[in-house]
Amino acid sequence: MAELEQEFIRESVQDRRRRARLRQQSAARSRQRRRYREYKRGSIRFVLLVLSMIATAVVVTIVMFEMLAWVLG
Repeated sequence: MAELEQEFIRESVQDRRRRARLRQQSAARSRQRRRYREYKRGSIRFVLLVLSMIATAVVVTIVMFEMLAWVLG
């Protein structure tokens, strides 16, 4: 009977350790996914910022030359 109790206790301890390890692994995967999403979102924002700056420069250049042509014309 004592052997059964000890085996039960040993299995309980192993099960608790396994659950704790699985919980930690799950939390680590969740943190990794969150970091990846933030990285991806940041990259997209940077690309949009660069594109908007280029578009602004193109529009300003076109308007500047149109005004110059209008003033000199």
